[in-house]
Amino acid sequence: MPNMTSIAIRAPGASVVASKASRSRSAVTRVHVARRNVSSRAASLDNLTGVVFQPLNEQAKAELAIVDGTNTAIASLARVDFHPACEAAINEQINIEYTVSYVYHALWAYFDRDNVALPGLAAFFKAGSDEEREHAELLMEYQNRRGGRVVLGTLSVPELDIASNEKGDALYAMELALSLEKLNFSKLRALQAVADAHGDASMADFVEGALLEEQVSAVKKVSEYVSQLRRVGRGLGVYQFDKELGAQVAAAAACVNQTGCESQHAVVRRYEVCTDGKVIYICCIAVSGVHGVVWQRCSELPQCS
Repeated sequence: MPNMTSIAIRAPGASVVASKASRSRSAVTRVHVARRNVSSRAASLDNLTGVVFQPLNEQAKAELAIVDGTNTAIASLARVDFHPACEAAINEQINIEYTVSYVYHALWAYFDRDNVALPGLAAFFKAGSDEEREHAELLMEYQNRRGGRVVLGTLSVPELDIASNEKGDALYAMELALSLEKLNFSKLRALQAVADAHGDASMADFVEGALLEEQVSAVKKVSEYVSQLRRVGRGLGVYQFDKELGAQVAAAAACVNQTGCESQHAVVRRYEVCTDGKVIYICCIAVSGVHGVVWQRCSELPQCS
């Protein structure tokens, strides 16, 4: 039998397939190498910056858990670093502002009576009542903005003995107003102290800028009125004082729109007016209910008719 020589038989096109497979393996290898190079460069960048921001591994993860578990029917999503003692102190101050407003409203009703007829004092206490109520609303807005809950308390009935007072009704009412303004100043200082004790810089800044600064001016103004009423006595001097006071309140109301005090989406909280001949100097101090920003604009205006 003849020797059989083994012969390798390749199908047509087999060499082409093998060549393509070889090139494919080379391409895959190059891709893998490129990917490793990219990963290596990314790792190098991480090492260069030294910080990799991973919010879900940091404080945001804890806050997210709180938000997820919050019952919005009873709790606020906006609340952050707002101590319960601060929340309670604000509610107490709201009650104080409403109480002072209540007393001033009673004084307005008294001086507006036909057998008392001191319209200047009536207008002054009406404006004071509105101002104190606005302070309460300002505190309520801030409470809501911080995620607290407004809780209104009971108001005590004003016990006033104006008519039978030997000092006279005008002086008695103004001295009462001075005592209330000083008391309110002390309460605002206590409110700021609560904020400081709990490290609440936002609340401390709000109380100081939006309330305390204005309260200092209010105490000074009412103190001057007490001194003037003590000087003029109970007779014709009270009539003249009331007339001048009424003119100042009316001038503020008539000229305020000309000063532009209602701009910047702010609510005017106080007007300071003094007259010098035919010129009115009016200062408007306003507080934005949205941002708690205090600003002031003073204008020199012709006498309003």
